[in-house]
Amino acid sequence: MGIPIHSTPPEARTNYIIDQLEGELLTIPGSKGAFRILASSKQTNGGIAVFSSGAVLSDAPGFHWHAEAHDVFLVTKGYLKLWNGDKCRIMGPGDFAYVPPKVIHNPELLGPHTETLGLVAPGDWVDFFRYVADTYNGLIVPETDDRDLRALLIPKMMAAKDRFDVHFERDYQPPEVGEWLESENVLLGPMEPYFLRANTGPRFLLGGLMSRPFINASQCAGKFAISCIESSSKYASERSPLRKWLTFPTVDHCFSVMEGLLRVRLKGEENWAEVREGQTLVVSAGQAFKLEFASRYVRAITFTNGAGIENLIHTAGQPFAGFVLPDQASPCDEESLRAVCGDLGVHMEA
Repeated sequence: MGIPIHSTPPEARTNYIIDQLEGELLTIPGSKGAFRILASSKQTNGGIAVFSSGAVLSDAPGFHWHAEAHDVFLVTKGYLKLWNGDKCRIMGPGDFAYVPPKVIHNPELLGPHTETLGLVAPGDWVDFFRYVADTYNGLIVPETDDRDLRALLIPKMMAAKDRFDVHFERDYQPPEVGEWLESENVLLGPMEPYFLRANTGPRFLLGGLMSRPFINASQCAGKFAISCIESSSKYASERSPLRKWLTFPTVDHCFSVMEGLLRVRLKGEENWAEVREGQTLVVSAGQAFKLEFASRYVRAITFTNGAGIENLIHTAGQPFAGFVLPDQASPCDEESLRAVCGDLGVHMEA
């Protein structure tokens, strides 16, 4: 049967691929932007919602905070102005920010065409987007939507203020936008808000596989993790730990391919499925899978509702000082990898 390609997430916790610029498409009236929900509660057992969003220009929604929900922002195109606690930064492609619960924040897409990848936990919070937005049937973003955003949004917000975990601070005095600091290149402690500059932060190498974590599950009470996974077809396939069958019993994986060609095979399927640039693959918890990197350079962003494949790479691999993939992949010690899998509760088989 293979892995089905959908334009919207299916109704069950299952394996699927979402095509480029597809998803559950929504637009907040007058925002000149679109949300594309790639996975939410039904696909992640309530854990997380993953989405992409884009706009040519977008008014900031207002300063607000969440009692329980976690927010993240990863810019993939254009520029985003984000107030996050006591800091404000202009974020460009590759820049990341984490907003834990109870931290006041406010995102403003600066254009001329900005795209981001986002995650909220718990996954039900995305129902707020569904409530305030309309279905979007356009191509990329509604650039000509000139309706009054605040006039349309505020009545809905007032009517729903007790239904969703969104608390606005109308008299908040925000910090001024600041320059990026040299120190904004590390992951902070649990439940601390932070900005992470593009292509900085820790890097780990396991065989021919690199992981650059944006946030680990240990930083957000175990709720989710986000990492950049990179590898190459030029490495010998036996160097890759992902050519083994791996099963994560309770953790769902969402892979958004940013560059190159990723191939995946599910146990029970005879053929490999291809996941191309712009597509998103979701592998449900309990499903054994293999990954293959099928082009010279492959880069995918991984979202998990718990410690997932990134944790395996970090634990079994070694810190890496370089900034790009090395020309030669280091050997992968299968016995050591198998021991780490056992310790982490990940099932591995040849």
